[in-house]
Parts: sequence; structure tokens; C-alpha cells
Amino acid sequence: MTDPAGRLPAAPAAIGAGKGTGWRLRIRHRTGFSYAGEVGSSYNEARMTPRTEPRQTTLAGQVEVRPTALHYRYWDYWGTQVTAFDLHGPHSSLTVTATAVVETLPAPVLAEPADWAALDRPEVADECCEYLMPTTRTELGPELLEHAAALRAAAADPRTAARAACDWVRDEVEYVTGATEVHTSAQEAWQARKGVCQDLSHLTVGLIRAMRVPARYVSGYLHPTPDAVPGELVVGQSHAWVEWWDGGWTAFDPTNGVPVGERHVVVGRGRDYADVPPLKGVYAGPPSTWQGVTVEITRLH
Repeated sequence: MTDPAGRLPAAPAAIGAGKGTGWRLRIRHRTGFSYAGEVGSSYNEARMTPRTEPRQTTLAGQVEVRPTALHYRYWDYWGTQVTAFDLHGPHSSLTVTATAVVETLPAPVLAEPADWAALDRPEVADECCEYLMPTTRTELGPELLEHAAALRAAAADPRTAARAACDWVRDEVEYVTGATEVHTSAQEAWQARKGVCQDLSHLTVGLIRAMRVPARYVSGYLHPTPDAVPGELVVGQSHAWVEWWDGGWTAFDPTNGVPVGERHVVVGRGRDYADVPPLKGVYAGPPSTWQGVTVEITRLH
């Protein structure tokens, strides 16, 4: 069998929803650029539409582009919905606004994890090779590789080891907005002992992969308030967390130290951030002078 977001084993990690009720969330994500003059043409991809999958259902979703542009949608290699569009008339700014209504479920009750012997089988390495290999953003130095080996040796099973990696990263790396930038690697964030959710997730993914457990980077949104009042619009955030395969995909948020539940909305998955950027493209014209991002989230019920 294959996973709906890739070509990976799909044995279930969950046997049912956790305690509590699901949420319905409205998300408005606006991002864009201003340029120091007129841009002649640009070619762009937006990955800003939440997925529909067992833990969440996207009830409505649209992507608006200004200046107006024809666009089309497709699913990329990693299972993320992409809105692609080109602009061929002169323009001095670009704004993309994605709006979605999503129903989510609480963190699932997890089934028993596979043991180390199951993950060490050659067929797992073959099926999951892309989520076992380091990338530029997740590659680790000797000190961290040694620590990953120690975490594996001390853990009774892969899930215990992966959770230990999540907890260790949260304890050792301080969350500091602006301490890093989009191209910062896990190793660089570790050396600074500072970073944001992207950095903590890259570092966690790198440690889990170093333990020979398949791991992937998840991009999406997070409602910041666990006891959010329905109807109240709040400033939310783009967010990142991790999933690892221990007989099924287990999701955890190392930045907040919690299982992924009703506050989390998945947009896409990949090897690292480079596979799931919210907006990327190329253009011909003067340099960008400003980039802005806002995320607004309302719990509807």
C-alpha cells in the first residue's frame, strides 16, 4: 500500500480520534511582494490550500491573485495542492490571498508502534528512502549524529526515540522570532541554540532520520489558543511540525511539545521546507523591496 501523500507504507498509526470534539476553522493567509519598479513577468506557485485527509476536511478553499491572473491547480510529487499562475503584464506588486474553511479532529489515539526490527527491514528503507536521507536543511554534524545514536540506543522502540528527539530539541533550542531566516539549516540553528518552528522541525527531522526512522516535515497552520472562543478572529501563524513512520505516521509538534490535534491544519509535507514553501516563483524586473505575510484564524465552532 502507499500513503496518500506519497509512496510510503500506510499502516494506520491511529485507532480513533482522541477525547474532545473537532473544530471548524476559517483561515485567511495573505502574502505578497512590492518591487522597486515595474516587473515585466513572473511565474509563481502557491502551496496554501489545506489538504483533506482522515484528521481534517477542507470544506471550502480559494486562492486569489492580484493583479488578476489565470491559474490552475495540480497535486505535486509530495501530495500538496499547488496553485500555479503567471503574470505577463507590468506590475509593481503581487498579492496572494488564500482562504479556507477546515474541520479538524483532536489528536488520535495511537496504535502500538512497530519495533526496531520492523523498521530495519530493507523494504522500509527502500519505500521510505526519501524520508531517511539528509537534505541541505536537515543534515547534522558529528555531535548531533552521536546524540541521535544515543537516543536510539536508549529507546525501547522507534516512537519512544522520536518523542525523545522532539523533547530534547524543545529543551535545547530557544524559540526566538527573527533569530534565523528561511535558508537556515538545522545545524546552524543548533549552533545558535535559537530558531523558529521551521528550525526546530528541521532539527527534529534530522535527528529522527539519523536514528534510521523515516521522518517528514509538515507545513500548515496553528491556532495559537488551546481554549479558543468561537467567533473570535485571532492572529495565527504558518507553522511547521514533524511526522515519523513507526508502523504508521505519527504527528507531533516539537515547538509546542504537543501531539498534532484540532488546532493544527495540514497544507503539505515533504523532506524539508524547500518542498512546501507557501509561495515561490521567479520574475524579471527590479528587486523586491518588501514582503509581507499575515495569517488570520477564526474558530467557527
